[in-house]
Amino acid sequence: MGDFHQNGVITTLHNLSNRPLAELEYELEVFSKMRPMTLILPSLFSELQGPALPNIINELKQVPYLSQIVIGLDRADEAQYRHAREFFSALPQHHRILWNDGPRLRAIDERLQGMGLAPTQAGKGRNVWYCLGYTLASRKSQAIALHDCDILTYKRELLARLIYPVANPGFNYQFCKGYYARVADGKINGRVCRLMVTPLLRALKKVLPPSDYLDYLDSYRYPLAGEFSFRTEAVNDLRIPSDWGLEIGILSEMYRNNATNRLCQVDIADNYDHKHQDLSADNAEAGLSKMSIDIAKAIFRKLATNGVVLSSETFRTLKASYFRIALDFVETYRNDALINGLTLDIHKEEQAVELFARNIKAAGEYFLDNPMETPFIPSWNRVRSAQPNILEELKEAVEADTQEFITQAG
Repeated sequence: MGDFHQNGVITTLHNLSNRPLAELEYELEVFSKMRPMTLILPSLFSELQGPALPNIINELKQVPYLSQIVIGLDRADEAQYRHAREFFSALPQHHRILWNDGPRLRAIDERLQGMGLAPTQAGKGRNVWYCLGYTLASRKSQAIALHDCDILTYKRELLARLIYPVANPGFNYQFCKGYYARVADGKINGRVCRLMVTPLLRALKKVLPPSDYLDYLDSYRYPLAGEFSFRTEAVNDLRIPSDWGLEIGILSEMYRNNATNRLCQVDIADNYDHKHQDLSADNAEAGLSKMSIDIAKAIFRKLATNGVVLSSETFRTLKASYFRIALDFVETYRNDALINGLTLDIHKEEQAVELFARNIKAAGEYFLDNPMETPFIPSWNRVRSAQPNILEELKEAVEADTQEFITQAG
């Protein structure tokens, strides 16, 4: 049973009645006449061969209200791009694939790299950034939703609930974040959010002076969710990280650009599971270990831009405060698991807390040692200022890839 409690400084939209999907989709079809909608799918080629994406496509085939679907395809050679074209051809909606490793998009990327205007590292952030640029260039949408391609429990109701708050002309929201319980196979998942992000935010609120920004981040029930939606005009001035700090970075940008009464979160699924990352305790450049470092750095950078002075003493105290708070959360989640008949391995939970504590301090030291780092991808407003025709060129490159494939296939 859903609750109706409003906590924090943003609006929470609950699932109180299990409203029929047909009603939601009918309303979204009506909204689409006034506010066309786009779905962005950032994907690795390997996900086309996984268990999640084929089901996602089968669900999306039944969605009646989308103006277009934009797929960002990473790590694909020409043969794999051709396979992807065939794979996504099952979609009845207008759709385009950005072949990020193809010669045309590579040429654009290299030119922007030479001007310091492109993402410096490959990954989801870069993929999303180019998909947003193409969406702006296509001029087919006023509302955009984005979700990952590894959701094993995907139902199209997730998309309907995710995009509804920014698609409804009667609502005033610029941005919406999805949330859900990370429970699957009889256990509680979501370790980085449960055991790193939330305890870190609580520790920062304890160590630092009162902060509206920290209160804002702590208002999100699942801040690391890869599912979010926004009005298209919010994209132009968006600066996002290209690493695992993407989700926190987007939340920070929305806070910078909007009043909190224009931001919301929505319950999008009763059951959610996706591909799990390894803890990678012995490798700070992989898995949940790298994710935790990137997220911590993203939070520290934003605090600094808000005028908070951070020092090595701050990070030593923060590590100690975080560790105690996180261990208390382990006990809390153990009790939550037991009352719900779920399992929770306290040993593995506390191993994760120990790793995250080390990584929070390491992220703090990295932040202090690299004061001139500019980790954000430039906004599309800045890129267009330097290269006024860039969006048209991006659109033409995607269309050229599409037409070349159609011609050769014929």
